[in-house]
Amino acid sequence: MEEKKTNYYKYQDIVLRSILVITATLLTVYFFPKSDRFKYDFSKGEPWQYETLYAPFSFPINKSKDAIDEEINEIRSSSPKYFNLNNEVITQVKSEVKNDFDQNYPDSLKFDSESQIRLLNQILDDIYLSPYLEENYDLGSQEIIILKVDNRFVEKNYEDVLTPQKLNQVISNSVDESEFKDKEWARNVIFKNLKPNLAFDSNLTTKIIEDQIRQVLPTRGMVPMNSRIIAQGEIVEGEKYQILNTLNETYQSQTWSESQYLWKLLGYLILVGLTYTMLILFLIRYRPEIYNNTRKLIFIFFNVLSIVVLTSLVIKLEATYVYLVPVCLLPLILKAFFDARVGLFVHVITILILSFIVPNGEEYLFLQITAGIVTILSSSEIYKRANLFITIGQILLIYIGGYFAFYAVNQGGVVGWEWNKIGYFVICGLAMLFVWPIIYIYEKTFSLVSDVSLLELSDTNSKLLKELSNKAPGTFHHSLNVANIAESAANAIHANAMLVRVGALYHDIGKMANPTYFTENQGSGINPHDDLDPEESAAIIINHTINGIEIAKKNNIPDRIIDFIRTHHGDSTVYYFYKKAMENNPDLDVKDYQYPGPKPFSPETAILMIADSVEAASKSLKNPTSIAIDNLVDKIITKQVEQNQFINADITFKQIETIKSVIKKKLANIYHLRIEYPE
Repeated sequence: MEEKKTNYYKYQDIVLRSILVITATLLTVYFFPKSDRFKYDFSKGEPWQYETLYAPFSFPINKSKDAIDEEINEIRSSSPKYFNLNNEVITQVKSEVKNDFDQNYPDSLKFDSESQIRLLNQILDDIYLSPYLEENYDLGSQEIIILKVDNRFVEKNYEDVLTPQKLNQVISNSVDESEFKDKEWARNVIFKNLKPNLAFDSNLTTKIIEDQIRQVLPTRGMVPMNSRIIAQGEIVEGEKYQILNTLNETYQSQTWSESQYLWKLLGYLILVGLTYTMLILFLIRYRPEIYNNTRKLIFIFFNVLSIVVLTSLVIKLEATYVYLVPVCLLPLILKAFFDARVGLFVHVITILILSFIVPNGEEYLFLQITAGIVTILSSSEIYKRANLFITIGQILLIYIGGYFAFYAVNQGGVVGWEWNKIGYFVICGLAMLFVWPIIYIYEKTFSLVSDVSLLELSDTNSKLLKELSNKAPGTFHHSLNVANIAESAANAIHANAMLVRVGALYHDIGKMANPTYFTENQGSGINPHDDLDPEESAAIIINHTINGIEIAKKNNIPDRIIDFIRTHHGDSTVYYFYKKAMENNPDLDVKDYQYPGPKPFSPETAILMIADSVEAASKSLKNPTSIAIDNLVDKIITKQVEQNQFINADITFKQIETIKSVIKKKLANIYHLRIEYPE
């Protein structure tokens, strides 16, 4: 039954983590840009820096905006203009001229009125042989179309139309060629009564021009599939530039059939799913404590998704802004909460996912992975402000230096490089200053602890440590000594020295519950254990770990520090009281005199166990010589190794030997081992 229950929880964990991977994969692909990206970045007038490009499919060449505008302007300027011709105007003008003749022509000159009227009408017919347009239009010899009364279209040139500029000359010529005797009067009366019989039809002209503009094609010609577009090293200009622009726009606006889209979606799901699976396998193999902690696992996936989603949104907005995203925040944050190896691996996984969607994927991969490595190598002790600024400066140098190198390689020089990208790098670096508030938010949201919080916890003026120094001053002094020893040992084997120091400061806070039952606090020389049975004394000693856990939780001490309280004695035996009880009852169960554990499960918790045991035992040395200290350290650590206390701690024998050496030196300094000077 117990085995079935264990298997149930095991499979439950596998299912939960599988759901996490599937959910992360679906969310990542969901936020990917829906259109394909053109994976090449190019600029007009610069050499093509990639391999020879062939057309992946047939596509029409888009006209440039300037070309389309020029074609439209040509239509507007050269399109025929439409005019309405009104033949009734001639009859009206002839009637007015006849009235004028009857009323105003001198009687003395009227010798044959009908004949004279016919002569005036003949003059008007000659004048109206060319349609009369009262307004001047700058049309030159452009063809016009006249709409007659019966809706027949008659083509004429503008130069054949009578305009105000030509009017005087035409009237004079017509009158002079006629047989009318009083030519001056005829000119005046005709000029006075003449009316235009031609009017511009703006509505019809505009409608026809707009129809022609709508017929302007946005493309010209076709690029056949597999035809060469541009070779490496060729200058991007003219026709080649326009074809590349067309191909880029085609990728962005390309619509897929349902079948094509599903295959594309499946491909992305497989690629992203494999990438997240690699992350899970890494955690299973090298960081099982993270894999087994659902909260920490969700925290890592949340950070990866945040960077992926932010980058995807920026690419949808404008792909050139991709370097504004502070991707290096990811390794910086993960190193603060976990370690450098986790930070770097997760960073590389994230960059691999982003390489599916960013333009210039090779350049992006190199710059971001290199910047991530520099972040990991340079960001030790992030809680120090100077270190963060140094890290940001180094990242900026990597970005700028890498971009300079890529540009020099691809362009064969550095003239004309894009200064706006340098601005993007600077803004990206400044955005990394938000790492402190982000870490604080994560600590509160996911109940995790970072190096920044460790620095705050290491303050000996904190409420809990001040309470410890007041209630159990001997224990407080012991904790300080252990913290100094453990920190030096952690630095020697490249463990998390700040974590070890804070763990050492809090590892014995449980002794505040019964401070006088521990020798370091018995200043009066009275030992309360003299009045207790060995079993009761052992229980008080053992319970200081349980009391410490309760006090720590009550004071909101992070779990990473509580781990040191749990493990600093492992499952070792309270040997003094066990031996004392054995004198009266040889059949005792040793488990009643053992700490509940667990054993140390990290190098840091192992270091604390060693430092705590050695520092406490060193107080029993009556004559703390160098040889005595060395023997004591060797004896205690050898015994802990034999009891398998470090079997889960991922610590090597070489590291244990290094820790021994450091502790021996530290104890020698504590006890001031030096030559005695004569009085």
